Amino acid sequence: MSLHSKQSGFTLIEMMIVIAILAILAGIAIPNYLAWLPKSRLNGASRQVMGDLMAARMKAVSQNCDVRLAFVAGDAEYKIWTDNNNNDSIDSGEEITKDIQSDYHDVTNSATENIEFHSRGTANPYNDIELTNSAGSKKVKVYMTGRVMIE
Repeated sequence: MSLHSKQSGFTLIEMMIVIAILAILAGIAIPNYLAWLPKSRLNGASRQVMGDLMAARMKAVSQNCDVRLAFVAGDAEYKIWTDNNNNDSIDSGEEITKDIQSDYHDVTNSATENIEFHSRGTANPYNDIELTNSAGSKKVKVYMTGRVMIE
């Protein structure tokens, strides 16, 4: 039997050094994270709008119908609907509402015209949707050919 038992663990000084190092790293990382967050939200919102526009175009082609998008200027909300009777207004059973503010609360858009995708995949009219927040702005462009891209 041994008279000296081996003890394992951390000393208070070792624990304080680890906590100090973690505090320094957090002090460096948190401001960078807070600066990165608005830009990430803007990029995410622009990708979501682009994806929804591309989905609307594919729906117009696959269902051989016109699909319209109406943006609420100065807000981050837009409506997507299949205009079955081509009256350029939302009728009963046609509305699908999209709202990007739930995920990207500080992003707004400047779109003023509705976008219409036809059954051949073309769009009318050519339109830029500018999304803005404190990090800057991004443009989602919709070309008459139906192509959607982010600039």
